[in-house]
Amino acid sequence: MTKYIGAHVSASGGVGNAILNAEAIGANAFALFTRNQRSWVSKPLPQLEIDGFKALLADRGFQPEMVLPHDSYLINLGSPDEETLQKSRAAFFDEMFRAQQLGLTMLNFHPGSHLNRISEEECLDQIAREINLALSKTEGITAVIENTAGQGTNLGWRFEHIARIIEGVDDKSRVGVCIDTCHTLAAGYDLTTEMGYQFTMDEFERIVGFKYLRAIHLNDSKKGTGSHVDRHEVLGEGAMGKEFFSRLMHDPRFDDMPIILETPDPMRWADEIKWLRSL
Repeated sequence: MTKYIGAHVSASGGVGNAILNAEAIGANAFALFTRNQRSWVSKPLPQLEIDGFKALLADRGFQPEMVLPHDSYLINLGSPDEETLQKSRAAFFDEMFRAQQLGLTMLNFHPGSHLNRISEEECLDQIAREINLALSKTEGITAVIENTAGQGTNLGWRFEHIARIIEGVDDKSRVGVCIDTCHTLAAGYDLTTEMGYQFTMDEFERIVGFKYLRAIHLNDSKKGTGSHVDRHEVLGEGAMGKEFFSRLMHDPRFDDMPIILETPDPMRWADEIKWLRSL
């Protein structure tokens, strides 16, 4: 059993550059954007770039299962606004299709927001329907729901929200979860003590189930438990406490899945990865 650790690296200049950037920090996993995350529509991936990515990935010894593409932050699959929903639907399918083209196995995304215009339940059920639609038009890609900090009207901060979305997905083999540690703390799950850690993990198992866990975003948090503020911090320098990271690195439930840093200082990623391995 192995811990696969990396960071959300830049794919600027072409998706293949993400592989080189991951290699440069000593990673054996990584995350990337496969398109411009600030625009609704992006040019299709050229076949040459797709072939180059697959070849380089194999050449540099990265497993496709340890690469976690992240979708655009514009997408809101739970949107009560018809125009936004249609744009989100098209963009989400495009993101799923790109991951499929690159020979990857997952797409990580934030569930969505109700904007105080529909109920939480309606919003969660709509997100599930949109996942079903995207899965029906793609092959081999798992839709990986990321838990959120619960800022504003964002859903997915309670494990119950995620469980409800999964319940509405027809093909359970193609839906999974990414736990973001900063978001988890901000949402009110105390990870700062041994007892809090065990309680949180027990709750996740009881409500969602570790069988759905596909990835980790490993971040410290600038703000404390229950703040609902999504502000990532360098590992060991935020509210989490260094012991938390040692607990997670020793926890076999997080073996054999991408553990991705989204900490605020890319210059420190190599050192953070080394530190995690030393634990």
